[in-house]
Amino acid sequence: MKRLRTVAPFALGGLFLASGVLHFAAPKPFQAIMPRSLPAPRAWVYGSGAAEIACGLGLLTRRRWAGPAGAGLLLAVWPANVRMALDSGSGHLPGPADNRLLAWGRVPLQVPLIWAALQSRPAQD
Repeated sequence: MKRLRTVAPFALGGLFLASGVLHFAAPKPFQAIMPRSLPAPRAWVYGSGAAEIACGLGLLTRRRWAGPAGAGLLLAVWPANVRMALDSGSGHLPGPADNRLLAWGRVPLQVPLIWAALQSRPAQD
């Protein structure tokens, strides 16, 4: 279990970096799952992508703020995952996002990802 607690923040850091880059490289799939009540969805996609990159770098370099910030970010994007799940199977979402099983599987996946973020510890000097 100790090894998992050590590795989990690094794995999440890599996931955050990859996802953050995708927010800029291919923003349309992320825009499609943004809650409809938010104005300027493209700006939210870019903002959340930048936050994911920052959290990913912070987790990988073991910054003190990165664990709580990563957990907070995951909580903040949870509504988009719920929106994606609710809209899945409609034929309106791009690619795998339209698969109900995958979309609903992401919703509870946030819990272990939040746990992984909170395992982050600063490097010892």
